[in-house]
Amino acid sequence: MFSSVFIFILFSFNLNSNILEARAGQTTTLSYGFYKDSCPQVENIVRAALNSIHLMDPASAPSLLRLLFHDCQVQGCDASILLDSTSGGTPEIISSKNFGVKKLEHINYIKSMVEAACPLKVSCADILVLAAREAVALTLGPRIAVPLGRRDSSVAPSSKAADALLPPVSIGVDGMLRLFGGKGMTVEESVAIMGAHTLGVTHCVNILNRLASDTRMSPDFRASLRLSCQLGSFTPNTSFVLNDPTTLMFDNHYYWNTLGGRGVLKIDAELATNPKTSPFVQRFAANQGEFFRAFSSAFVKLSSYSVLTGKQGMIRRSCNKIR
Repeated sequence: MFSSVFIFILFSFNLNSNILEARAGQTTTLSYGFYKDSCPQVENIVRAALNSIHLMDPASAPSLLRLLFHDCQVQGCDASILLDSTSGGTPEIISSKNFGVKKLEHINYIKSMVEAACPLKVSCADILVLAAREAVALTLGPRIAVPLGRRDSSVAPSSKAADALLPPVSIGVDGMLRLFGGKGMTVEESVAIMGAHTLGVTHCVNILNRLASDTRMSPDFRASLRLSCQLGSFTPNTSFVLNDPTTLMFDNHYYWNTLGGRGVLKIDAELATNPKTSPFVQRFAANQGEFFRAFSSAFVKLSSYSVLTGKQGMIRRSCNKIR
């Protein structure tokens, strides 16, 4: 879900006022009341749409949260992941590291509802952030106040760009801390944003190498994973394991799993044993409110990373097309 290769841009945040962000050397501004005049109902529209989607497709919530994470890793939070190719090449979403990233059609559906009320006023980038925010709230996590005013990319990155910038599944604690530190996060916030793994599943293709080589994994846990993920299986792309027992609820069970030696990915397992991160894992496992607080702060920083604002970029009419 994350990338260890980035040009890090340091920036500061003040959660009680505007959010300052840098992209291409320019200072830009997001704000909490950005659409109060141009589309005051936008958050209600997105919330109603997500309620409807969630009733029909409870698995949509983890997908939408993951979609935002992957978008923000490549070229910043600008909805580039939603774009079809503009130059005949393979689009960003085709990257092998975007395997399992889906539900893009839900963002297009929400965009159509917003367009009906406020034509060409609200970006796909903001809709993606609001959809991910609602996905967390609908699964009993915190409802996070997010600043708005992002604009959409007018450039579709290639799948090669995504290959280079999205993280390997072998990323460890040090790489994770460099990644999120580059987005202005503290160690506490970095551990909290990893708690997004409390939702959804991990496909077996992402853990087959670990099953074959990680000697630190307990024999019992390895055996339980191998029941779902057979080494040499012809279906590692379709088989999966749950990230934690409450896979459709946003809670702190991810940290319980990690402390119990049942972290599915390498990074999940290392969080509990690395001295830099283990105190926060223990705190979040003991106090869900502390996890929600730190996750909310981290979510704002992640979703404000390297955004386009003002006259940069564009507002797309359709999220998958530049026009």
